[in-house]
Amino acid sequence: MRKVLAMRNKATLFLACSLLTIAQGQKNNASQKNAPQVVHVEGDVEYTHDPSIAKDGDTWYLFGTANGPVRKGELPIRCSQDLHLWKLCGYVFEQIPQWIKKQSPETKELWAPDISFFNGEYHLYYAFSVFGKNTSGIALLTNKTLNQKNPNFHWTDHGLVLLSRPEDDFNAIDPNLVLDEKGQPWLAFGSFWTGIKMRHIDAKTGLLSKEDTKLYSLARRKRPDSPPANSPGLPGDWQAVEAPFIVHYADYYYLFVSFDLCCRGTKSNYKTMVGRSRSVTGPYVDAAGTPLLEGGGTPLLLGNSRWIGPGGESLLQQKDGDIIVFHAYDGTSGDAYLQISTIAWVDGWPKVALEGGNPANK
Repeated sequence: MRKVLAMRNKATLFLACSLLTIAQGQKNNASQKNAPQVVHVEGDVEYTHDPSIAKDGDTWYLFGTANGPVRKGELPIRCSQDLHLWKLCGYVFEQIPQWIKKQSPETKELWAPDISFFNGEYHLYYAFSVFGKNTSGIALLTNKTLNQKNPNFHWTDHGLVLLSRPEDDFNAIDPNLVLDEKGQPWLAFGSFWTGIKMRHIDAKTGLLSKEDTKLYSLARRKRPDSPPANSPGLPGDWQAVEAPFIVHYADYYYLFVSFDLCCRGTKSNYKTMVGRSRSVTGPYVDAAGTPLLEGGGTPLLLGNSRWIGPGGESLLQQKDGDIIVFHAYDGTSGDAYLQISTIAWVDGWPKVALEGGNPANK
């Protein structure tokens, strides 16, 4: 009898161990499935800054801020048919439009384009400004196609969308267009000062809504108890929040922003943060429940010794998986390079990867 019971106990133990092994394997597989992956890129990926991505037909198009020693135009365009190999395939402008030179004579370059598609056209919002000042503007171009070989390819200039002046508490740069659940367009923007703002956009014109003229506030940095003195004529470094990008996923809108300082090569300390809201206009909170209007933000991308200052991000939602594109600075040369990662949505929050490791995922 004792022998029979011992055999039964061994069989029960073996079955329990087998079930535990299977469960652990399923857990590991699920973990691997939810792990974001770096997308290897090559080709014309150096000097990529503030990338914004869209797909038209079988080609991905990447718009950015001109960066590096050679600049043959404004708002460079890179093309790829597999997300891995990228080729510089032109510029939006050969030079800064004359109307912008008249509006802002100090402007030396155009910044941070944002590509989106609604109302049957691609909309390219972009900014003009002077570094460290909020005498800035956001302008709009539209195009039926992004394929330069298509006979319908033509950028139509719709001129100024939004302007900020020295007396304003915001900076009209870094535009991002998002459609809400009803298909209504909204434009997020902002850099330093009192942070990230939003305006309602007229879907037919792509310009500011005349019905809803409210300036919505989405995110700002928290003032330190004893902030250091500002550099003459410049906002404080502690105010550094910019590059908003909003997507709707599941039950939430997610606001991605860049904290701290870009554009300083190996001395850059840019980082990408995220919060979420049930409404496109906020309030946005981080994973700990801290409002982004009170300095909150959940880390999404933190740099490492290989890639410094990851930020200037944009996302592309696709049927076969969402991706994020951003720039980061080479740890040796300080040059900006294109980075791409898949996005893993884990417990209602995004996770992304960075070559050399992303401390934000720990």
